[in-house]
Amino acid sequence: MTPHADAATPAPLVYVVEDDDAVSKLVVAALREFGFATEAFRNGTALLRRLQTERPDLCIVDLGLPDMDGIDLVRQVAAVSSSGVLILTARGHTVDRVIGLEFGGDDYMVKPFEPRELVARVRSILRRRAGGGAAGHQRRYASFLEWTLDCAANILRAADGSEHLLGTAETHVLRAFVERPHQILTREQLMGQRDLSPLDRSIDVRISRLRRKLEVDPQNPKIIKTVYGSGYLFSAAVTWS
Repeated sequence: MTPHADAATPAPLVYVVEDDDAVSKLVVAALREFGFATEAFRNGTALLRRLQTERPDLCIVDLGLPDMDGIDLVRQVAAVSSSGVLILTARGHTVDRVIGLEFGGDDYMVKPFEPRELVARVRSILRRRAGGGAAGHQRRYASFLEWTLDCAANILRAADGSEHLLGTAETHVLRAFVERPHQILTREQLMGQRDLSPLDRSIDVRISRLRRKLEVDPQNPKIIKTVYGSGYLFSAAVTWS
């Protein structure tokens, strides 16, 4: 039996931005088989127009689009919504991966791809975005130093009231830190993945983005500390409400 979503729960909505019809149909078919609602777009302009009327749970974005660079589209999606972003592209260079994650991507897959792995990665992003379900909603606000993290809305609020809308990936990492302060967390624990490749720099990108928001001097961090050979440690005391 196909593992569809619970009928009582609305199906997660995924937008697919891909100008290759064959690839687009493959992605859409795989997602629908596993209970996702989908809409497909051939270019970035069409996606941005659609975002004005309905925000999806996640966008799958190809970098080689006919009307704009996919990295710029990822940046714009992250700026106007809290949707997760999975980059799906033929570009396999490390610099593309790092830039894509830096500008708001939550994960990065290189073509050709296995449809079931794509579905698994979509599910992983959405789980992180959900923040742990009911238990997470009972512990919505994490306060540390002069900051408050709203785990349900992906918002980091400063003492002066200014707000930063975090990407799903940043929220996942910061949530891992505030749930286990003063503990050394490995890269695998922070990414929520096992057997992470030593060459995967995704966590370094996310740590860098958080430090730029939280630290007075990101080059000499006092809150998110690197424990060489082991991982990272969050040094602030945390209270929940």
